[in-house]
Amino acid sequence: MVKSYLKYEHSKTFGLITSASSNVIWSPDEIAPNAGSRATGAGRAFVAADEEVLCWDVKKGELLSRWRDSGCNAVVTNITHSEADPDLYAVGYSDGSIRLWDSRIATVIISFNGHKSAITTLAFDKSGVRLASGAQDTDIIIWDLVAEVGLFKLRGHKNQITALRFLQPTLEENDTVTNGDTTEDALTSNGHVSANEETVGYLFSTGKDSLIKIWDLSAQHCIETHVAQSNGECWSLGISPDEDGCITAGNDGELKVWSIDLPGLREASLQVSQNIEKKYLHERGTIYRQGKDRTLGLSFHPRGGYIAAHGSEKAVEFWKIRSENEVRKTLARKRRRKREKEAAHDGHINGATAEDEKLNDISLADITEVIVPCVIVRTGGKVRSFDWAGSRASKGLQILVATTNNQLEKYKISTKLKEKKTKSEEPPEYDRTFSVDMPGHRTDIRSVALSSDDRMLASASNGALKIWNVRTQTCIRTLECGYALCSSFLPGDKIVVVGNRNGELELFDIASSTLIDTVKAHEGPVWTLHVHPDGKSVITGSADKSAKFWSFEIIQEEIPGTKRTSPRLKLVHNRTLKVADDILSLRYSPDARLLAVALLDNTVKVFFVDTLKLYLNLYGHKLPVLNMDISYDSKLIVTCSADKNVRLWGLDFGDCHRAFFAHQDSIMQVAFVPHNQDGNGHHFFSASKDHMIKYWDGDKFEQIQRLDGHHGEIWAMTVSRTGEFVVSASHDKSIRVWQQTDEQIFLEEEREKELEELYENTLATTLEQDDENGAEKTEVVTAGKQVVETLMAGEKIAEALEIGILDLQIMEEWRNVKITNPNLAPPQRDTIFLAYGNISAEQHVLNTVQKIKAASLQDALLVLAFEKVTALLTFLRIWAEKQWNIPLTCRVLYFMLKTHHRQIVASKTMRSTLDGIRAGLRNALQQQKDEMGMNLAALKFVGGRLKEKGMKEYVDEEVWEEEEQKTGKGRKKRAFVDVA
Repeated sequence: MVKSYLKYEHSKTFGLITSASSNVIWSPDEIAPNAGSRATGAGRAFVAADEEVLCWDVKKGELLSRWRDSGCNAVVTNITHSEADPDLYAVGYSDGSIRLWDSRIATVIISFNGHKSAITTLAFDKSGVRLASGAQDTDIIIWDLVAEVGLFKLRGHKNQITALRFLQPTLEENDTVTNGDTTEDALTSNGHVSANEETVGYLFSTGKDSLIKIWDLSAQHCIETHVAQSNGECWSLGISPDEDGCITAGNDGELKVWSIDLPGLREASLQVSQNIEKKYLHERGTIYRQGKDRTLGLSFHPRGGYIAAHGSEKAVEFWKIRSENEVRKTLARKRRRKREKEAAHDGHINGATAEDEKLNDISLADITEVIVPCVIVRTGGKVRSFDWAGSRASKGLQILVATTNNQLEKYKISTKLKEKKTKSEEPPEYDRTFSVDMPGHRTDIRSVALSSDDRMLASASNGALKIWNVRTQTCIRTLECGYALCSSFLPGDKIVVVGNRNGELELFDIASSTLIDTVKAHEGPVWTLHVHPDGKSVITGSADKSAKFWSFEIIQEEIPGTKRTSPRLKLVHNRTLKVADDILSLRYSPDARLLAVALLDNTVKVFFVDTLKLYLNLYGHKLPVLNMDISYDSKLIVTCSADKNVRLWGLDFGDCHRAFFAHQDSIMQVAFVPHNQDGNGHHFFSASKDHMIKYWDGDKFEQIQRLDGHHGEIWAMTVSRTGEFVVSASHDKSIRVWQQTDEQIFLEEEREKELEELYENTLATTLEQDDENGAEKTEVVTAGKQVVETLMAGEKIAEALEIGILDLQIMEEWRNVKITNPNLAPPQRDTIFLAYGNISAEQHVLNTVQKIKAASLQDALLVLAFEKVTALLTFLRIWAEKQWNIPLTCRVLYFMLKTHHRQIVASKTMRSTLDGIRAGLRNALQQQKDEMGMNLAALKFVGGRLKEKGMKEYVDEEVWEEEEQKTGKGRKKRAFVDVA
């Protein structure tokens, strides 16, 4: 009988506040539906946490919601939100996909997939109906959110896109569209902008190739390119709220200021025929940050007046944009000083020179006079990104900062003017108002340990020991410690012992959150410790080539100033085992008979616990053994090493049962299942720096399952006492729990699944390569990407067409025969039609096409061979005649005509089909047009009635009386009228 195993699945992730892969977005508190959940006023933060998006309450530090698409394991790389619809968020992922989330219901509304690599930037337009995305594959795609399709792909940059911004100049009342010799009004009779307004729009893009480009979206081409930075890449772009200027940022803290010719762009958008080339972007000057690293983020305050920027250091720098009066005053002061200097030098004052005229003109003033440094906010960690926070009413500036060390901070900068101006103007003060830092470590977790009842988890890192409730994933205690390398709960689960890099052992009492004792145990780092199976002692191993045995003793300690004593736990050193090299790991066997010690010389030595005599020497690894574990029955020992191998040894004779090449990188931890309830006592887990955890059968020497979910090196892992779950901690700052399920898995099926995944991945990459080789680099191409999903969709359409055409022929023949023989029984149709409730062939094909996402429909249609096109056109004719889903019918028809234009034109047989489609479509479209005209007229009528009801005429009596007296008509007598 084939052996089956129980499957482990990822169940929870915690310990991660924000990952450094993406930016942070601040949003005001949503209006609470019930009075019980009052808004806190500090707003919400939307951040990436590996493959999820988390929403935090900034004031309480509570997790409000968690967005996760079960079908996507890629890391979130960019988040942006629509100004037109505050609940709509666009999230970009590292696999090139984009999902639009509704924040109220935390679900995906639309998903797009058009880029070959990670999304680096996203931007909504003002109306919120178009989305621009830029990625590492150097392409920009414009997506239509209403039709849910990619409009076009813009190519021109030679390196990854770093920033995108829409710029839509608003048309004035007197603007006219120029088309060669004719001119026409841009505004229609009712004062609204005509259809031209939809296409008006420009896109600013910057790339790592140090270029800034302006794209005309109506003409779909680049109208202007500048080299944005003098040295190397351009990393960020900010456009001022009034859209008349922008700043690009690059290496060495350089920020370049540009002015945008808005009237010129507005004029260009109204001209249909292209005339002379004109520059719309003019360089104004350069300002420098104090930090000399690359500027990763830059943003204008939404209400203007301030600019903020940051690099990869622990600071956000602010600049103030001076008003015209302030600039004039500064220039006047400069002029006065200059004259005073000249007077002192020459003895008389000269008249106004050309230089003075330059100082008079504000537009010619040096940019450093207009944009002046204001304040530098020092943060608690290296800044990953920031966003402006605070409502419109709030005074002062507020920013929300996400740092690379897993925390969020909110700062308030006071911008009040001082009453008395001192000579040395002090920069504005700032303070940290809120922070979200409790539910996570600042540095990588190096050790995890579970309590004996599996309810509490201890995680230790450099500087902090945190105790978590496993069931609720909440942090119960946070304790300061040194650079922790290993940790364990002591029997009773009230005390945690931590081994440090500086050779100390620290004992923490969880209940009182106190450090009980610090023992200077070793001269070198304490790499490993293990509690004796009887729970009365602990052993520690260190880089000082010794293992020390410590027993637990309760001593009575006097309370100072009194005669009373209190009991206190103390570690008492019993004996020492000296070895030839650094100790990296040690384990007691569960029967307490043997002690295994792993040394830096790649060997494992096994000693008797009582006499400390050498029992076995395990040779075989090519690099040091980093961790090991002994099975529940003390029969097997498993060792893992930096040589990427796992070895299984018997403890009877020290023979190597099997060596596996287990991972693609150093293996950090191995652990057996601690009991043998389901016959899984010889099953073990291995965790590696290749981001994987693997589950192995130690009797059959087979890999059972691969657990992939981490996005960084896995440093620590532990298996629960019951074996029902595994906890792992990684460089991505997350702690993940993998739960055992009731689902059974078979080894053959797992291997097949892995091969399928491998095949799909290679298929996708070959498709991408074909695309690249096939098409020459034109500036504008269609926004499509062949993925496994689109291939499957194309195959489904082909299949539906195949059985549909056959069915049409069968039914046609049956109808012809039925005219002569009315009692003829219906023919035998394909079972698939019967399964769907005896539907017609055309309905089945339409259902198949409708099920495909709008965004991937074109790619799916590209999969169809040309011989299938005739069948598809036949069905399109039927849909047009029956007026079924006309928008979809038109979309499929136009795309097929565009794609196979030459072959269709050359074919005589298709002429009649196309004529039929044309007639059917014209009728359908005419009917829809009439319907829409009717509806529009009705809406206008209703609107007019509403307007009439909403307006009331009234007379101001006093003003009216005054006017009457002035004209001399005297007061009119009040008359009464009867209203029937």
